[in-house]
Amino acid sequence: MIRVAILGSTGSIGRSALEVAARHPDRFEIVALVANQSAEVLAQQVKAFRPAIAVLCDESVTLPGVGAGTRWLSGRDAMLEVAASDGVDVVLNALVGAAGLEPTLEALGAGHRLALANKESLVAGGPLVLDAANTGKAEIIPIDSEHSAILQCLEGHSLDSVRRIVLTASGGPFRGRSAGELRHVDASSALQHPTWDMGAKITVDSATLANKALEVIEAHFLYGLDYESIDAVVHPQSVIHSFVEFVDGSVLAQLGFPTMELPILYALHYPDRVEDEQLQTYDPTQASPLTFEDIDHEAFPMFALGVEAGRRSGCSPAVYNASNEIAVQAFLADRIRFPEIARTVRDTMDRVGTSTIRDIDDVLEVDSAARAVATEVADTLSAARTGTDS
Repeated sequence: MIRVAILGSTGSIGRSALEVAARHPDRFEIVALVANQSAEVLAQQVKAFRPAIAVLCDESVTLPGVGAGTRWLSGRDAMLEVAASDGVDVVLNALVGAAGLEPTLEALGAGHRLALANKESLVAGGPLVLDAANTGKAEIIPIDSEHSAILQCLEGHSLDSVRRIVLTASGGPFRGRSAGELRHVDASSALQHPTWDMGAKITVDSATLANKALEVIEAHFLYGLDYESIDAVVHPQSVIHSFVEFVDGSVLAQLGFPTMELPILYALHYPDRVEDEQLQTYDPTQASPLTFEDIDHEAFPMFALGVEAGRRSGCSPAVYNASNEIAVQAFLADRIRFPEIARTVRDTMDRVGTSTIRDIDDVLEVDSAARAVATEVADTLSAARTGTDS
């Protein structure tokens, strides 16, 4: 029996993980559930899975206290205790944003397997995460469908045999639109993803292709590859989840129906595969044709900005991530236009600059500084827009 703690259990990945666990009660025991504010949803999950511990990170939210045998806790420190608990085998980190970095470090330092869906852990603190994994002799198993695909393709192969990896992107809801057309899109349109059902922030990241840039940075740390060896292409069908090209010219790809439950199941039970009749099988005739396109860098500058942040290294990826979070919030609140997400991030990266990341305090400090600058930039853009519209 594998004991699982889910951080971010009320989000889309967390809910999918619970669906997977519910179908395999003989393999997975949910021992802890952590959410930020969604007390009502968390209470329902507690009733269904009866974990030993349930945590609401937001201390201002009243604890429901339901579930016989479940100990309810509140606050961020309680979440960190769960991540490092001796009573856990796998910590699934499905938190959104840079808030996921500290529990990632705690889980790895404790020697747990980390099933990682929180992109920002590696983006904001990649070197720290790798050090924690090395210190705790822990393993990181990615949940992103793209990185899960790469992991599966690399099984049995050394990195020396790899020429490059190619991440696939759906292209999001605005695939094919020009930079001029994107000036007038709104948040409701950005949230209409053609393939995946995700939370608002990651859906907007998919629309801007920031999500793919974050995955490039993740791949750099997960697989130890130079940025020159990591590419991305648009693949609207989301059937091929990534490619690995080897030095002899051979290419391996992992294919499957687009569902996050498959990489979740693989991560929880890695390296063994588990039969799951509920997961939709891949039908090549029904999925045909499979098509691929280059990324339109003029229409979607967030991709190149993110890769550039990764190349700069140091604090630059953390600055990119933090400013993107602020910019997405401003866009969802209809304070800035879609193209101004990239402008907010670019201006913030230029103003904050690059510095060395030595410990988590450095990450938190630069994260806070980038958010402050990005907020100022977004406020200026919003004020200018208001003046123009009036």
